Amino acid sequence: MIDVVANLAEVTGNINTIGYGLGAIGPGIGVGLVFAAYLQANARQPEVAGLNRTWLILGMALVEALALLGFVLAFAA
Repeated sequence: MIDVVANLAEVTGNINTIGYGLGAIGPGIGVGLVFAAYLQANARQPEVAGLNRTWLILGMALVEALALLGFVLAFAA
C-alpha cells in the first residue's frame, strides 16, 4: 500500500511538470507574436517607435505574467 501512495505522488509531480511545460508554449508563442507586431509596426511607421516600444514592453509583461501564473499553479497543487 505504501508503494502505491509513493508512486502516485511521483506520477502527480511528473504530471504537474508536463502541464507547466505545455502551459509555457502559449506564452512563448505570445512573446513571438508581440515582438513580430512591434517589428512590423516600426517598419511601417518608424516615427512612432517610442510609443511602439511602450506597447511592446506592456505586451511582453502581460504575456510573461501568464507564464509565471502557469508556473505557480503547476506546483501549487
